[in-house]
Amino acid sequence: MRAILLAGGLGLIGTLLGTRLAIRILVAKGYGQPIRDDGPTSHHTKRGTPTMGGLVIMISVVIAYLGAHLFTWEMPSASGVLLLSLFASLGLVGLVDDYIKISKQRNLGLRSKAKFAGQTLIAIGFGLLALQFKDARGQAPISPAISFIRDMHGWHLPAVLVVIWVFIMIAGMSNGVNLTDGLDGLATGASMMVFGAYTLVGIWQNNQSCFLTPGPKCYEVRDPLDLAVVAAALTGACFGFLWWNAAPAKIIMGDTGSLSLGGALAGLAVMSRTELLLLVLGGLFVMITLSVIMQVGYFKATHGKRLFRMAPLQHHFELLGWAEVTIVIRFWIICGICTAAGLGIFYAEWVSGV
Repeated sequence: MRAILLAGGLGLIGTLLGTRLAIRILVAKGYGQPIRDDGPTSHHTKRGTPTMGGLVIMISVVIAYLGAHLFTWEMPSASGVLLLSLFASLGLVGLVDDYIKISKQRNLGLRSKAKFAGQTLIAIGFGLLALQFKDARGQAPISPAISFIRDMHGWHLPAVLVVIWVFIMIAGMSNGVNLTDGLDGLATGASMMVFGAYTLVGIWQNNQSCFLTPGPKCYEVRDPLDLAVVAAALTGACFGFLWWNAAPAKIIMGDTGSLSLGGALAGLAVMSRTELLLLVLGGLFVMITLSVIMQVGYFKATHGKRLFRMAPLQHHFELLGWAEVTIVIRFWIICGICTAAGLGIFYAEWVSGV
């Protein structure tokens, strides 16, 4: 428990202080965010806002995790190291994307195929490695079964399909957070809520683990407490970054932050055996992703007509005249409801014993 508190606190301090320094450096170098011309006109005032702030989140989370283990004299687990590796690797893909944008001063960074190839290689590598490193009980960081709140019996997949499923989870959630990161503080605040929920899930799973308290309701998850340490570090880091990212944002996380945070959410879901529950906990990201899919599908089916004024969904409300802060707060409320609902379902399943 001390490691969780330390990780959360160090993550918070890291971004709260580190982001201020990053803003000064990025401003001095002229690393500002280019803005798409076809977006809401209100966004033109954000042109030149320092970007790549996700790098501060990445560094703070890694230091917070390692610092928590150093202070408590506990060895990092295979699950924790793999999750941080996934988080940092996707962040590096986003960093390359952001750097191309600011160096060439265009809104398009990496080509979509190159970005997708990077995500694919990282997801496949993570899936293959996470099937290894079994502990004394024979549990690997991820299991071959599809899970909702725990592994579903009869839904075991061969290794190839497991890796494909992990790829779908990682690609879907990393792009979902990326699409949500369109308004000041929106993706940061929403991510903070979901990571906070996973901190509680990890603590609960550890207290009711089959290793500590065997029984019909126990959880067969490898290293749940260390997953909670990573989740706490991510929660704290997002919380501290929000100080600078809230409207009017002094810095933008960029793809460096959004891809890494989305990947970490998917990794937490897969490792904690709550893959389908993530659709509820991260309901806001799912909703925004679906708005883009629906917009593209409707546009093609109707030969040019639009379902929304603009996608992702938050920009539709901007064009309806909603203030940016109003949209962010209301979407945070939606995210809070989804997170509370997900935690409620998680706890209700344990109480009912179903």
